[in-house]
Parts: sequence; C-alpha cells; structure tokens
Amino acid sequence: MPEALKRVIDMIHFLPGIGEKTAAKLAFFLMKANSSYVANFARALSDLHSKVHECEQCHAMTDMDEVLCSVCRDDKRDAHLLCVVEDYLDMLSIERTGVYRGRYHVLGGAISPIQGVTPDKLNYQTLFERIAEDVIIDEVILAMNPNIEWEATALYAIERMPRAVKISRLSKWLPHAGSIEYADEITLLSAFRGRG
Repeated sequence: MPEALKRVIDMIHFLPGIGEKTAAKLAFFLMKANSSYVANFARALSDLHSKVHECEQCHAMTDMDEVLCSVCRDDKRDAHLLCVVEDYLDMLSIERTGVYRGRYHVLGGAISPIQGVTPDKLNYQTLFERIAEDVIIDEVILAMNPNIEWEATALYAIERMPRAVKISRLSKWLPHAGSIEYADEITLLSAFRGRG
C-alpha cells in the first residue's frame, strides 16, 4: 500500500467512532475524488485551527474575528437562564430543538479522575465568575448526560455555586447513560419542559 494512502487511513482511523474499514473506504473516496474537492477539504481542515476559537464568555466555538459567539452576542436571548453543558456538541443539539432561548456555558468535559480530568481542567472558574458577577442569572440548568462522571461534575458545581440561584437538571428525561448529543429532539424538548 502506498505510504501516503496508509497515512491518510491511519489519520481517519484515529477519529472517534471510525473503524479501520470505514477509514479505508473514506481514504479511497478522497483518493478518487475530484482534486478541487480534496483541496477544499484540506483547506477546511486547516481552517479549524486558524479560523475558529473559543468564545471568551461561554467557551463555545466562534469565528476567530469574533470575541463572543453568536449566542452570547444575541441580546434577544434570555439572560436569566444559563445552561451548563459538557461540550459544544451538546449545546448544538439543544439549539437544534429551538426550545431553549437562554445562554450557555460549556465546561469542556466532565470530571473523571480515571481519565485525569480534574475540576481545574474544566471551565468552572469562568462559570462561577459569570454567576457571581451577572446577578441577572437566576436559574442554572445543568444539562448533563446521566452518568457517573456528570453526577460528580454537577455536584462540584452545585456545592461551589457562588450565590443562591435556582438549579435545575434535565437528566430525569434522558435514558440512563444516554447522551444529549445523540438524543432526539422530542426527548430534549421533554427534558427542558420537565426540568426540575
């Protein structure tokens, strides 16, 4: 097998959820694809690091020329509500439902000592600063995946909340060990409407 093709297969196989056979199929697709498509694909991959960065307020993804993401810049969002999510994909899943019109805070993961993820490696500090400084926030929604890691993550946030706010959770509507990222819109709608 040509070394260049093997390298591409190995790079694709490294992606989460991609097996060796799927990686090979995708690599062969790219090899046979129009050269302008491949060039555009490579440019798009390169742009991920040069043109995208974290929002300074909520840690979602935004264009490099913007300080804040589109949600944080939107003054029509309900500033009383702050939804805390594990990662940006969870935020996108919730946004697709259209049921939630508040603001977000992306923690960047969940506490997992086994994997070396401790609270200091997550975006807790900025979360607590936002809640302490922005007194208009009166409800914090912990939109979490119902698993052991998120229980620890939520408990850490609840115990260190800098001031009294209503804290609600979505987990009772999600299947045990389910994932917000993969939940269908009906499930997420029910989770937000029935939060408590």
